[in-house]
Amino acid sequence: MPDEPAISKPTGAERGNTGDVKTPQTSTIAVPPGSLTKPHRHVVSAQVYDVLTLLFVFRFINAIVLRTFFQPDEYFQVLEPAWNMAFGDQSGAWLTWEWQHQLRSSLHPAIFGLAYKAAHWVLSLLFPPAFEMFVLEALPKVIQSVFAALGDLYTWQLATSIFGDESNVPWTALWMTVLNPWHWYCSTRTFSNSLETTLTIAALYYWPWDLVQDAKSNKQEPLQVKGNLGSLRVSLILAAVAVLLRPTNLLIWLGVLTLAVTRLTLDGESPINRSTLLVLVKEIIVCGSAVLAVSLISDRLYFGFWTFPPYKWLYFNISQSLAVFYGHMPWHYYLSQGIPLLTTTFLPFALVGLYKATSSSRTLTVLQSNILKTLSFAVLSMVGTLSIISHKEVRFIYPLLPILHILAAPYVFKFFTVPATSAPVATTTQTKGNAAAPASPTTTGPVTLRHKISLANLLSLNLLLATYLSLFHQPAPLSVMTVLRTEFERIHPDSLSLDSSLSQKQELFALFLTPCHSTPWRSHLAYPALRARALTCEPPLHTQPGSEERRDYMDEADRFYEKSGKEDGLYGVEFLREEMWGGDGLTSGGGGQGEEIPRFIVGFEGIEESLKKFFEEDKKGREMGVELTKVWEGWNGAFNEDWRRRGKLVVWDTGVYDEVVAEQKSSVF
Repeated sequence: MPDEPAISKPTGAERGNTGDVKTPQTSTIAVPPGSLTKPHRHVVSAQVYDVLTLLFVFRFINAIVLRTFFQPDEYFQVLEPAWNMAFGDQSGAWLTWEWQHQLRSSLHPAIFGLAYKAAHWVLSLLFPPAFEMFVLEALPKVIQSVFAALGDLYTWQLATSIFGDESNVPWTALWMTVLNPWHWYCSTRTFSNSLETTLTIAALYYWPWDLVQDAKSNKQEPLQVKGNLGSLRVSLILAAVAVLLRPTNLLIWLGVLTLAVTRLTLDGESPINRSTLLVLVKEIIVCGSAVLAVSLISDRLYFGFWTFPPYKWLYFNISQSLAVFYGHMPWHYYLSQGIPLLTTTFLPFALVGLYKATSSSRTLTVLQSNILKTLSFAVLSMVGTLSIISHKEVRFIYPLLPILHILAAPYVFKFFTVPATSAPVATTTQTKGNAAAPASPTTTGPVTLRHKISLANLLSLNLLLATYLSLFHQPAPLSVMTVLRTEFERIHPDSLSLDSSLSQKQELFALFLTPCHSTPWRSHLAYPALRARALTCEPPLHTQPGSEERRDYMDEADRFYEKSGKEDGLYGVEFLREEMWGGDGLTSGGGGQGEEIPRFIVGFEGIEESLKKFFEEDKKGREMGVELTKVWEGWNGAFNEDWRRRGKLVVWDTGVYDEVVAEQKSSVF
């Protein structure tokens, strides 16, 4: 692992409306011939524009190439309520219990709901329904690719604010962001965590870092410096939106504020006096209240009554301990799995960056050192706090990834480069109140790569991971929805309308006998007339934490997959006989009332034996007249941690609608 690299010091960049971190004015101690000069501001602006354009193109390709399923929250926490906003309560959108009990803010889905509405208004006038659905299916990913590109940009810009325009370290941070396989896999998905990540790094960029400066280096109060107050307001607004989307984001900002106010571990004297503290508190209250007001109005319009989702989220997940219902992980999960999965091949450098940032360095200015300490503290405090909560997921700490890239970038750059032999001599700068320090030739000017084999292996592994995850790991849940929608368009060409009032009621088109939320839903099925039903997994809202009733509770999917001693250890047969077609009818997920037999059954190949036993050997199953025919199967990856999802995803035709199809074909032709 490389030693701590020398970092070039920013040369007097003042924070203006662009949000650049201001530093004390520097005086050049020596400027040897041929030394580097600071780029003109117009050159910098053009450079930012070019980088942003390339990032937009890159993340657009990223979004289009990504053809796999990761987690259901990508669809059920965002796109289903967005579809409901755009097309109404009768559209067939599946609103989970979190939306029925107002645990989620409507701000995030509203972005996609408005986009759905606008796109539908244009496309329905110009194109046939099939093409419209093709566009509507891709639209959310394209929108999210814009947010992802902005997150990449702000990571680079924050690194530039810290290490300086002339430093190569910010470019290293940008390349790490672009080449990170987790970022490729998740940044263009419509998770609230993905948007939270962009909002967080943007807010950190606009944060007035002079609040952690040494008071001796600048006699002017931090928030009186030109541009700092405006940047603070932008930062607080972005942070407030992030907290409303994901209340746990508050932990990052508590860490930043704690070090700014208390100066724990920071060097120098605090520039925050009473008047600065009062302004800071006032701005937090005003900006937070403004964002909260917008959120309350949005939620009032969507839910139809006044509600406060962050409170509901805390009540159900913390007070009622319902988060545990979705998984219990060991306390070290984020340390042993979370951070390694986020950083992948950059893990050693991220760990070194975290460790080195906790101590002072002779190669950094006080401001640089204090910023890195603050970022490191935010990472450690958030990971430590979330480790106490039983339910853990990697994406809960996803907003920390850009910070980890910035902390690791100096050590990645130091390890893989050496100064070029023709590199110009570095200037020496002096910051008021600090000893003179050379702008290290290892972070500025031309460089030559070293450890090329290790770098090639690292990049190859990242490329292989990104390719496999985006194309080959669980693609079937997306492919099957396209197959079903296309088949519906063929069978029911007169029911292809997104207006539920114009749709004729059709047969139960598909029954999903899969683990709960194994596929997207209405955002991919589209047409209200395409009726489908899936196994549900509602949590035990009616039970008390720690009660025996909660411990014994099994949702519908659990009951289907419970192995029965009566059926030779097979699962599903008893459920199909006693519950699915036991006289109670079909409910939820868009299914209608009554003992309906679907046209298609969708499930992973492991259930085939259970289906055959029920429909061919069980008395009630034989009476239904179902003759299963496999009509489609899709590859779903080389492995899956959930045994229920292993193997191919299969579509079986039940055969009970063959005569109807024949009649429809004869009437069409």
